[in-house]
Amino acid sequence: MVKVLGIGGLFFRAKDPAALAEWYQKHLGIDPAPTDATMAPWTTETGTTVFSPFDEETDYFAKDKAFMLNFRIENLDAALEELSAAGVECGDPLDMDGVGRFTRIHDPEGNPIELWEPAST
Repeated sequence: MVKVLGIGGLFFRAKDPAALAEWYQKHLGIDPAPTDATMAPWTTETGTTVFSPFDEETDYFAKDKAFMLNFRIENLDAALEELSAAGVECGDPLDMDGVGRFTRIHDPEGNPIELWEPAST
């Protein structure tokens, strides 16, 4: 059996790919895909990645969206402060015992993004 080592990329359609890539870099520190050998790709830190298909009728994220991004972060309170100051609308944080803290934001094209500060282990 093939053993997947991690996610090698996430590819999705956008109305304005360059502007959206710039937004992700500016607000979330995600470097855009390299276009030549001199550009460094975004490199993640080792940690948990959850792969979870949802029922097509889920209300966990908008029905007109086929996916939701979830990014592990270090400090949810600092992220909320920084994003709010930059004009990014942030949802109220939610605590899940033993799992961590979450909040929801959306990119400029309306794609849902969940920010997750994992519980300390």
